[in-house]
Amino acid sequence: MFKKNLLVFENEKVCQAALTYARELALRMDSEVTFLMLVEISFPDRSFLGSKRNALNVLEGRVGKMLSAFSSRFLKDGIETGMALRVGDPAREFLKFLAERDPFQAVIWGSGEELPDHCQLPRGHWLTKVITTLECPLLTASSKGAK
Repeated sequence: MFKKNLLVFENEKVCQAALTYARELALRMDSEVTFLMLVEISFPDRSFLGSKRNALNVLEGRVGKMLSAFSSRFLKDGIETGMALRVGDPAREFLKFLAERDPFQAVIWGSGEELPDHCQLPRGHWLTKVITTLECPLLTASSKGAK
């Protein structure tokens, strides 16, 4: 498979319609899907390194289980998958993630149905900063046609 789609989630929010859309699109395109969970965490300045490490380990375990469950559903349909968790500033981590990999054919917003129009983005949302730099379409699942 040379075609790859990226399904992006933010702060552990998952839109089930986006999962279904990503699976159906991957089947139509004969592409693999990479799940990317972006989590923004802020620690108090005086928190201990051990407590930060513990919080990250708990997060990794929780997100790992979630993404593994998604991956197993896709694998049952013969769709190759990849998974990644990035912690920090979502815009920065998203761009770094894209820079480290071959281009994707599509980026699918997995945390809601409120995109892709710029006017529908929440004011100040990190995606408004990076949407114009994407080399592929940004897609969302929509319930407009669903009955």
